Amino acid sequence: MHTIGFVVFPGFQVMSFAVITAFEIANHALGTSAYRISLLSENGGLVQSSAGFGVETVAFGKFPFDTVIIGAGTEIEPVTPALTEFLLRSMKTVRRMAAPCTGAFVLAEAGILDGRRATTHWHFAKELQTRFPAVKVEEDRIYITDGPVWTSAGMTAGIDLALAMIENDHGVEAARSVARKLVVYHRRAGGQSQFSTLLELEPKSDRIQRALDHARRNLKDTLSVEELAQAASLSPRQFSRAFRAETAQTPAKAIEHLRVEAARLMIEDGRHSLDAIASETGFADRERMRRAFLRVLGQPPQFIRRHARATA
Repeated sequence: MHTIGFVVFPGFQVMSFAVITAFEIANHALGTSAYRISLLSENGGLVQSSAGFGVETVAFGKFPFDTVIIGAGTEIEPVTPALTEFLLRSMKTVRRMAAPCTGAFVLAEAGILDGRRATTHWHFAKELQTRFPAVKVEEDRIYITDGPVWTSAGMTAGIDLALAMIENDHGVEAARSVARKLVVYHRRAGGQSQFSTLLELEPKSDRIQRALDHARRNLKDTLSVEELAQAASLSPRQFSRAFRAETAQTPAKAIEHLRVEAARLMIEDGRHSLDAIASETGFADRERMRRAFLRVLGQPPQFIRRHARATA
């Protein structure tokens, strides 16, 4: 049985429990008690969450855990000497130490992230780098593994972190089974951007959103303005005018960004050739895809692939 110690503190954010849920569902999917989870705090007893309700915890002790995970808050919480001592002691025995979201500040304060690659919620990334210059912060990552230390972006990225751990422990099929039960995409690649093109465009009307959804589902097609306008139930002229007004981009530029995002994810997945990815995402050939990557990301697809392999 793999033991997990999950550290909470007054005002912890409830979304951090999404990490725990993944391990709970893994037990059901595997049909055995593969993981045992303990809620920990400095003094034990009832600890209040940011939502106002409390959870029962046990105090830090001498019992070793296979994995220790730091809960996250909506703000950066002060780190107590007792917590630092517990983490440093645990680092000598754990298989892995993990910190979703703002939990990275706790590990950094203890010196555990010195010299390591790490990430956190994009909103706090620059502060993490400023306060702890010895940490190699990569702000645009879903999660990062550096030796036994795992860090992730905020909120639902903790689920990706947990799924990656489950895959590491029990294989890809176990992780996929858990993802299906959680109704989430099977583990986004760690190097995947925290940002989504669809979220950044933020269309204000359902019509433009329908056109974008149609584009995302049919990236392999030509996706002319006429086709997108039909999906939005607008004339091509009305559609082009409304699209630019709502997204501050032309349809062509937005489609290119969607294609680059989809191609980048496939490259990081590592299961397809660059020629196949270019065809599947509507670029037609590798050269067109390379030029689009340079325009949007400033890096060619080969660099993304090398980086993904090195990270893996």
